[in-house]
Amino acid sequence: MLKRALWQGLLAGTAGGIVMTCGEKIEQAVTGRPDSHVPARVLQRLTGLPERPGRQPLPVNWAMHYGQAAVLGVLRSVMAQAGLRGPLASAKFTVVRLVNDQILENATGVGAPPGTWPRRELAVDLLHKAVYAFTAGAVADALADRGGPGPGQRHAAARPGRRAGSGPLAREHAYGPGGGG
Repeated sequence: MLKRALWQGLLAGTAGGIVMTCGEKIEQAVTGRPDSHVPARVLQRLTGLPERPGRQPLPVNWAMHYGQAAVLGVLRSVMAQAGLRGPLASAKFTVVRLVNDQILENATGVGAPPGTWPRRELAVDLLHKAVYAFTAGAVADALADRGGPGPGQRHAAARPGRRAGSGPLAREHAYGPGGGG
């Protein structure tokens, strides 16, 4: 499961990053919002790369932007492989994406807590991260669906509805044909 989650997640996360970037470019054309150099600054601080004022090198910005998107996609793929799929799983993953950004930006001193941001900037950030999360989720879910239901889905199917005391599935039934977790 983890081998599949790795390559499928890198693919899903990259797809999410591409779609998010396209959406950002459209939004920027409409609103006039400038490019963000926060990803580059975070990467510079995390790696000890030299910082410079103003615009940051585009390759450094893209390395952090797409690298972070791809790596986080692995987590969304693990969710899908486990059986956490669909819009609700993608909504939960949106929160993960936002929290990841905030931890890195605040820990490096590049960003400030979202509660201190202008509301419009916060709304735009939430929108773009949701686009990323739902795109990555759709790709991760579609790839995971090819392997059949995940252990969580198998467990839910064993006793449909919300029922207490259903207990875990037997190990041999949790992973389906071919087994292996």
